[in-house]
Amino acid sequence: MSSKHKPRSGSLAYTPRKRAKKQIPRIHSWVNTEEVKPLGFAGYKAGMTHVIVQDNREKSRTKGLEISIPATILEAPPMLAAGIRAYKKGYLGERTFIDAWMPEPKEKKELNKLYKKLHLGNKFNSDALEKIEKNLNEISDIRLLVYAQSSLTPTPQKKPDLMEVAIGGKVVDKLTMAKEKLGREINITEIFNEGNFADITAVTKGRGFQGIIKRWGVKKQRSKATKKRRHMGSGGAWNPSYKLWREPLPGQVGYHTRTEYNKLILKIGDNGSDVTPKGDFLHYGPVKNNYVMLKGSIPGPAKRLIRLALPKRRHRDEDYTIVQINKYSQQGV
Repeated sequence: MSSKHKPRSGSLAYTPRKRAKKQIPRIHSWVNTEEVKPLGFAGYKAGMTHVIVQDNREKSRTKGLEISIPATILEAPPMLAAGIRAYKKGYLGERTFIDAWMPEPKEKKELNKLYKKLHLGNKFNSDALEKIEKNLNEISDIRLLVYAQSSLTPTPQKKPDLMEVAIGGKVVDKLTMAKEKLGREINITEIFNEGNFADITAVTKGRGFQGIIKRWGVKKQRSKATKKRRHMGSGGAWNPSYKLWREPLPGQVGYHTRTEYNKLILKIGDNGSDVTPKGDFLHYGPVKNNYVMLKGSIPGPAKRLIRLALPKRRHRDEDYTIVQINKYSQQGV
């Protein structure tokens, strides 16, 4: 019988495992759709709970029965559409042509305070929109620059998170919709509905610099082999004297940008008390704004910014009817 050989466990698909550049993740690809609307949103992870639902899936073994499924709650306050970004095709791909920022709002005092806090008056250019309209034939894409209003949540962050959101449709329709949204707030109900699927992008929990036993699952040395146990038996050949990238090596664990596809939206609500447990969410607090309930777990700790985008892959249809939401105890956050 041959001896069992297991040098390590762990996928090399994400090599190199480096820290994320920013805590606000970047979405590199968006779905192609003719529907003219923003293609993404952002929220803050509050915590997890479980819900009792009636299973309505046709080919499920538990069809018609009540089952318990884990769920994650995201607090999703309205996002401020602060600017419009136009792109042109360049030698190395698309490049930014010009940014058109919103003028000073006069309707809401809260937005006026945010406008002054972010110093958007210094970025405002009255001729920017005219330049976009004149060069519309050369422009390849139009996107929105939006702020996630973290000040409306229990997070201690003072400065809102700025990100870029794509728009569906043709370039002319994108510009028309972007001009309508400029300087206004966008709610999550304008993009997603209950029962839809979403792609989740976030930065995972950071674990710091770790050794090969925790990072790759390498087997520990036996006690009589050497004075040390948590290291490799052999680090490779002496000649050539260099390390291969496939070899288990110590390094960063966690704090990586990861995307999970096709997460089901169980519920979207505007009353946070419907999902806030007794004693509030652990390490977060109460949910005060609009919220999104997603099936299963998502990357990142509590208070981490989570980005949602319209799904890019095929998915199976899932249908549940919520019977009860647990508000008395929390599962792991």
